[in-house]
Amino acid sequence: MTQKPATPLIGFGQVRHTRLRPAHNAFTYATYFLMLPMRSLRHNPAAVQGPLALNRHALLSFFDRDHGDGRTPEQGGAIGWLDELLQRDGILDATGEVWLHCYPRVLGYAFKPVSFWYCHRHADDDGGSLRAIVVEVNNTFGERHCYLLDTPQYGTELLAAKAFHVSPFCKVEGGYRFRFMRATHDGEEKTVARIDYDDALGALLQTSVSGSLEPVTRASIRKALWRYPAMTLGVVFHIHLQALRLWTKRVKFFSKPMPPDAFVTK
Repeated sequence: MTQKPATPLIGFGQVRHTRLRPAHNAFTYATYFLMLPMRSLRHNPAAVQGPLALNRHALLSFFDRDHGDGRTPEQGGAIGWLDELLQRDGILDATGEVWLHCYPRVLGYAFKPVSFWYCHRHADDDGGSLRAIVVEVNNTFGERHCYLLDTPQYGTELLAAKAFHVSPFCKVEGGYRFRFMRATHDGEEKTVARIDYDDALGALLQTSVSGSLEPVTRASIRKALWRYPAMTLGVVFHIHLQALRLWTKRVKFFSKPMPPDAFVTK
């Protein structure tokens, strides 16, 4: 996939989640998210960001310190953290655009269960093709972990062993199956990130977030805030609501283990 124009995008779509056993539980809700060209925002923010509030307070905004190890722009920002992570694992050719799929801050608040870093080669190297994906996961205990997917391809299943506690209704065992898509159909750009989880007994969870992408404009920001005025608070509400439903269905509860020693699972 060649590099996209360096324009911040906003996606409007859906989150889907299905638990298969021991009690079936499924939900779908509307959402929106950002898709940000992080290198362009780092190197030339004034020309790229448009109406997006970048590292400043607004009704809808993005802050570098919400990702990675919390670096501020003066410390190199989130893209500086990402480059160090990639280099430590021997990925030296992801020097093209990096697209970050994440939730924004809304009314100054953000909770980001999962964010996806799509790291591309430079346009002069293999047409700017996809080189790596970093899946950045946060749990409700304030902990963070990353899964590094080396040499991925859109549409191809990618595997990673589960190493990080997310839900008290799932053990830290088994593994994830990832699949990502980003394509244009009839002039509309769409993205899908799917994560399925298998425990020791087989398939357990099926989840995805998908949406149609459009430029971040004043109109698209107004649409997001008008339709979903407290979206990030809603994310936390849905997490706890579904936990309550699983508890009432007597799904087994597991205590939180210690976080893994390594911050990155490759």
